[in-house]
Amino acid sequence: ATSVTPSAATSVLVFCIGENGLDLAKKMGINPEQIIKTANWLGPLLVEAGLQQVPAILLFGYHGKLIKLAGGIFHTHHYLADGRMEILTAYGAKVGLPTPILQNVFASPTTEAALKYLRQLDATEGSNWVNQIYSTIASTIDSRSQDYIRKHVEPQSITSEVQVGSVLFDGDRKIIVTSPTGATLLSQIC
Repeated sequence: ATSVTPSAATSVLVFCIGENGLDLAKKMGINPEQIIKTANWLGPLLVEAGLQQVPAILLFGYHGKLIKLAGGIFHTHHYLADGRMEILTAYGAKVGLPTPILQNVFASPTTEAALKYLRQLDATEGSNWVNQIYSTIASTIDSRSQDYIRKHVEPQSITSEVQVGSVLFDGDRKIIVTSPTGATLLSQIC
């Protein structure tokens, strides 16, 4: 069984979603003792972290997985719930992406293809859509994760709020965005 209890040396646990997150976290110099490789069941791990009074969690993963948390989906396997393109399109609408571009994002076969499309658009038009959309997504992942912990852990079981930050990377293992809380947590552990 995986323990979600931080060691005495650290107050931040890094939940690496899958092998890619694990490899990238190690390359960035994150202490392996702080890393927990997760699968698709992030909700129960977040709840357990709350029960164990973990002060802070850094969610470190592929944008196509973590984006689901921004939509309130805390079991990220595609057979249970998908919604990735719907979530990405909704966040594009939230930041003002024009309708024809939203339609192209929604029609993309994968989140990676949509990201490449948005990056190409940013490069050719001098826009900043990728940063705007993904910054909003990352901040929402943080707040929804904290809300999830609060919702599923009895209030008397928690003496302090679990701080949650996120780092999202692409298929080439390049970081797309780090939430403000994620940046603070990274600065404490790298």
